[in-house]
Amino acid sequence: MPGRPLHVVTGALGYSGKCIARRLLELGHRVRTLTGSPGRPNPFSDALEIHPFHFDQPERLVESLAGADVLYNTYWVRFNHREFTHADAVRNTLVLFDAARRAGVRRVVHVSIANPSEDSPLEYYRGKARLERALVDSGLSYAILRPTVLFGKEDILVNNIAWNVRRFAVLPVFGGGQYRIQPVHVDDLARLAVEQGAASENVILDAVGPETFTYRQLLLTLAEILGKRRWIVPVPASVGYLGCVALGKLLGDVILTRDEVRGLMAGLLAVDSPPTGTVLLTDWARRRASTLGLRWASELARRRNRREAYDRL
Repeated sequence: MPGRPLHVVTGALGYSGKCIARRLLELGHRVRTLTGSPGRPNPFSDALEIHPFHFDQPERLVESLAGADVLYNTYWVRFNHREFTHADAVRNTLVLFDAARRAGVRRVVHVSIANPSEDSPLEYYRGKARLERALVDSGLSYAILRPTVLFGKEDILVNNIAWNVRRFAVLPVFGGGQYRIQPVHVDDLARLAVEQGAASENVILDAVGPETFTYRQLLLTLAEILGKRRWIVPVPASVGYLGCVALGKLLGDVILTRDEVRGLMAGLLAVDSPPTGTVLLTDWARRRASTLGLRWASELARRRNRREAYDRL
């Protein structure tokens, strides 16, 4: 329908971007996605317009953003790999922000990460902080959302923790496992994103769920929900990381990087601000106990296979 405001979502054929796009379409908005996987199945049929990113052709990116009221940016990479790096993601996102400014986009809703810092020893958190500063300095109207760790349909971390709980009677944890984790449901993130897209005030919000666990508690909670009796064994971080590397080689995936282990143990997956999400991980997991963790969710498979839907990888 002509006259409807255009909303542009990065990664609407993927995970969090798909949830944001679904909410926007349910509200009757015109929605376009920018994606690095234009050949992936479109779950919204003709309701979703698909444009490639074109980071290497900024003028085409400006054209794809022309007339957009809001840009919702979920684009990022989880870890450095020979095929993609954090530095690439930072550089590409700066191009995207500049294209949004040149195209006259009214507002940008940007998905960052909890506890970013340009002084962080971890490149992931430094890169996210660098992008936050760039957006704040861009002159664009902005909302920056800082999620901890997402869970929901097609998630990776919680699903793969459950996969381990199903298969191994002994579960090693880095150190004593007393560091906190505060998962937020992907639909709560999408709701916050759409709400902020309709607003105009510049804001930075933590996107966090209503439950906080220690990592040890999270493992035991999932074991109880799945009906498994499991033993938690503390191991040195270096030993646990080597175990992740070995399992990753067997599965053809990256389980956790060294920096992710450091971030987890530093408590960077939790914050002290009030929760902004409402979905309880415990309730969600109980409703899906029969299927949660049955299949490994591969990060590398999603990155390498750009033609299959996530639930087929």
